[in-house]
Amino acid sequence: MNKKANTILFMLGATVLNVVMMVVIFLALMLLYAWIVPGGFATQVGQVVGIVLFLGSIGLTYFLYHKMVKWISNKWNLDDYFDPIFGKRGGQDKKPGQGT
Repeated sequence: MNKKANTILFMLGATVLNVVMMVVIFLALMLLYAWIVPGGFATQVGQVVGIVLFLGSIGLTYFLYHKMVKWISNKWNLDDYFDPIFGKRGGQDKKPGQGT
């Protein structure tokens, strides 16, 4: 397979993993909340807490996903196998000796 196919398959797999991680984290946070506060709040408070926990799970998932992909990329040097999605950073697209 070429770099583009590797990149597409990696992104599809990473997206599925990201969604699964978000659901697991959200359910874990909801169970933790239900264990700490055993249902003594009004319905409106429960709705706000649900929204906050959902947004928190999205943020935590993004943080963990970013750290995992960076660690995996560094550990196995995935730059050799994947096509850059957004181009190189910091003007590294230019070859030595090229003008501006």
